[in-house]
Amino acid sequence: MNLHMSTLAGALMLFLTRATFAQEYQFPLTEWGAPDLQGNWKNATVMPFQRPSELGNKQAYSEEEAIVLERRVQLAVEEDNKPLDPNRPAPKAEALPPVGNYDLFWTDRGMFLPTINGEFRTSAIIDPPNGRIPERVAGFQDRMLKLQANRPDRSDGPEGRALGERCLLSFGYSSGPVMTPVLYNSHMQIVQSPGYVNIIVEMAHDARIIKISNKRNPASEKLQKWMGDSIGHWEGDTLVVETKNYNPATIYRGAPTENLTVIETFRREANNKIVYGFSVDDPTVYSAPWGGEYPLSRMEEPVYEYACHEGNYAIIGILAGARRLESITTAKAEDQSH
Repeated sequence: MNLHMSTLAGALMLFLTRATFAQEYQFPLTEWGAPDLQGNWKNATVMPFQRPSELGNKQAYSEEEAIVLERRVQLAVEEDNKPLDPNRPAPKAEALPPVGNYDLFWTDRGMFLPTINGEFRTSAIIDPPNGRIPERVAGFQDRMLKLQANRPDRSDGPEGRALGERCLLSFGYSSGPVMTPVLYNSHMQIVQSPGYVNIIVEMAHDARIIKISNKRNPASEKLQKWMGDSIGHWEGDTLVVETKNYNPATIYRGAPTENLTVIETFRREANNKIVYGFSVDDPTVYSAPWGGEYPLSRMEEPVYEYACHEGNYAIIGILAGARRLESITTAKAEDQSH
């Protein structure tokens, strides 16, 4: 699995559980004999990435707790979806509600909690046992301050804006690795051919090409890709993918990716489910490796073209606003100097 299990007992239990599922389910094969992962999938779920701290080492909910959690989320969406009263009074100026940037029409929240190995997980992260990302290494904040001091101002030009705003990558790590569900478009299509596995993520037209090989091409060390350079191999019915060599502009959870290695696993648990595992290791950022799993649920709907660049006037407005603010500031400074 390549997850850093905390104890030998935990690893043994995971192996026995998977062995039971493997006996119950016969995974399909492609015409060239590889395990077949193809299809359209989604990873939207009510399961959070990190476990709420009050749950401690509780890895799974009971079925009754899972039903309550799902209904709570569904009721929140129903409440948000209620029509507004056109005769409601105007809010007080000093207590304006947060407007946000999307209404409910544009969102596609996870509404259910699919199981993994029969468990209703309390978080995607299962290692460490508390389901939380380990602390950053000593000196990390000082390192980040130095890096930020050498970066262009966020409003100097498009290069200072986030990759998602520039339509170069999805926001929220949807395309990964680690592939994480976000506010909407948490959909992907897996296509296989002899020697390759391709993952097309709906947001924002991102496509990962994973070469099936036991050895990384030395020339790839110089190819720093947005989503890193990925190679994969089969361990029984499980696809294991190692990714490193990210583009220097790619940031993962607020940290540089120059020393980041991500191990992913893809394993069919049923015709309508893939268990997606991940392990994150960067000794220059995290005090310990960490990892977890997401359920990928089959969907019948197609993966649509995101077309992020079409009509992307936001970045034009952001930069135009910054130039306007600069001209106002300059004019005020000149008036004060006279």
